[in-house]
Amino acid sequence: MVPLFSTSARIETHALAMMILIPVSIPISLLSVVNEIVALLIVGSADFLSGFDAGQLNALAYIFMRLHSRTNLIAEIFWGLWLIPFGILVIRSRFIPRVLGYLLFLAALGYLSSSLTFLLLPGYGPVVDKFASQFPLFELPIIFWLLIWGA
Repeated sequence: MVPLFSTSARIETHALAMMILIPVSIPISLLSVVNEIVALLIVGSADFLSGFDAGQLNALAYIFMRLHSRTNLIAEIFWGLWLIPFGILVIRSRFIPRVLGYLLFLAALGYLSSSLTFLLLPGYGPVVDKFASQFPLFELPIIFWLLIWGA
């Protein structure tokens, strides 16, 4: 296995990893939206659900909203994972400041720690999320750099 920062690590490998990880999150995010739409249909005036009372409909809508949030947590894993090869590519580039690559690593750490904690150790989720939810803000500098100087 080749170390991440060695000179023999190929740029194409990191770019390919980026291009694989981003499209994986798209269907997961779309599935999350479907759960949200189903919850709205249940709460709305759906005639085919007239056999259920209000409490049952609310419970069913709540289940789909929970599914929506859990599906988003899974998508966040891939949002964090794609930032790692992106950060490596930024660090190895010669025209983007290296500090932006290290900030991308911190943003990835935020996504991954928050989502994995909520999925694997839900009791610690709010504690970790209090700190980790700030880390994705470290994506903003690369966005602004690409918008202003990248063009």
